[in-house]
Amino acid sequence: MANSMTVAELHRRVDEQVAPLAALYGAKLHCRKGCSGCCTDDLTVFEVEADQIREHYADLLRSGEAHTPGACAFLNSEGLCRIYEHRPYVCRTQGLPLRWLEEDEDEDIVEYRDICGLSLDALDPIALDDEHCWLIGPFEEQLNELQYKADGGAMRRVSLRSLFESH
Repeated sequence: MANSMTVAELHRRVDEQVAPLAALYGAKLHCRKGCSGCCTDDLTVFEVEADQIREHYADLLRSGEAHTPGACAFLNSEGLCRIYEHRPYVCRTQGLPLRWLEEDEDEDIVEYRDICGLSLDALDPIALDDEHCWLIGPFEEQLNELQYKADGGAMRRVSLRSLFESH
């Protein structure tokens, strides 16, 4: 990762890599405009992503209303994201078939896969080739590095709802 990487650049690169997967599975994924099942109230983001939202949506945060508790504060009354262009990393990969590697209790590396439960009837992530799943890890590491550089390792996270409460 280049030292000059920004959150905006990271988001752009994620979007570029997500696009082929979204196009490949488009009709099979339940996730689309108006679906907000994953847009829960308990989402937190690193401070560097919260800063992007504060920068680009100061008016909304100052004079807008947060969505009713229980769903993401940034949804509008129709269930659409009001910060879509500058949404956090986690929101950019929602709905896609995901895969990740973890160490189990025997210290063996195990692969896990998942997808939004609403899309399971149309798409089985277990049956997909590796390259047809979003690999969790590489971009998260880059986002971690950006946050580490910004706060010296405190790794502060911010609840999305709290962005409204702080204005």
